[in-house]
Amino acid sequence: MRRRTFLTGLGALGTMSLVGCGSKDEHGYVADPGSLQVYSAQHENLTKAWAEAFTAATGVKVQIRKGSDASMGHQIVAEGSESPADVFLTENSPAMTLVEQNKLLAPLEEATRRQVPANLTPSSKAWTSIAARSTVLVYNPSKLPEADLPKSLMDLAGPEWKDRWACAPGGADFQAIVAGMLAAQGDQQTTEWLSGLKSNARALQNNIATMKSVNAGEIPCGVIYHYYWYRDQAGTKEGSGNTALHYFRNRDPGAFVSLSGGAVLAGSKKPAEARKFLAYITSKAGQKVLVDSQSMEYAVGTGVPSASALPPLNTLQAPPVDPFALNSDKVTTLMTDAGIL
Repeated sequence: MRRRTFLTGLGALGTMSLVGCGSKDEHGYVADPGSLQVYSAQHENLTKAWAEAFTAATGVKVQIRKGSDASMGHQIVAEGSESPADVFLTENSPAMTLVEQNKLLAPLEEATRRQVPANLTPSSKAWTSIAARSTVLVYNPSKLPEADLPKSLMDLAGPEWKDRWACAPGGADFQAIVAGMLAAQGDQQTTEWLSGLKSNARALQNNIATMKSVNAGEIPCGVIYHYYWYRDQAGTKEGSGNTALHYFRNRDPGAFVSLSGGAVLAGSKKPAEARKFLAYITSKAGQKVLVDSQSMEYAVGTGVPSASALPPLNTLQAPPVDPFALNSDKVTTLMTDAGIL
């Protein structure tokens, strides 16, 4: 398997400008000094919707630099206090923790933090969640009857599951799930589970490939995040029509809820505007933009219901994992030692 890690390399970075900008460098990006700079690893359609709504509400122009959690986290660390970034948005929280540990985040305003329930923010209080996604098992009932579903994500390490499940271990999404397992279950159980993954699972490119493989009957089940399935179900169902979802619940590692993060950079050249942006996207208006974007991620703002198709976030019985405790470096070490990365 080609070696891939969660937070290595700067990767490909791009730019999406909602308002004019200067000439581009060889990477296609140069900061427009007249615009708020948002470094975003979140989904492009959602980030763009947030930026457009924020500009309409405040008149503040926004320029988005897009990339993956891995590339964005390391890009900001490499740029340090000279980074053009004003705001950082992630898909999963470990990339945010990396930047936080390098002391590159500005203090989070109390009023912004109060817009999100306390159980959806890190104990460090240095950043806030902006969206959430749940771990699920997608399965093909014709290949795996409901009665035979695993009771726990940990069961998939057993020999009876050899060649019967798939995942995308090279991606930040899956590695965040493993980070949650490590925080909740500890080194030994996580190491043993990864050994079972190496023996049993089919490694695929991403969540969508995993879902489609299950849908085609190529493998009975796979571990993904929930929103890929709900998006496909809301459309043609081409990639999910033959499948169903299983929620592990019961504080199982398979019920892990990953938080997307948002923060203001300590070196921001536009700190007031950056704080306004973060306050906006976690507000009721900003969280409604998330819901209306059809991203099918969970809204995290207090008093804002998520898409009606989703089981309520507070019914998922996720394990109580502090996002600040998620250790991406240790996860990549364990997965590399297991021969997965």
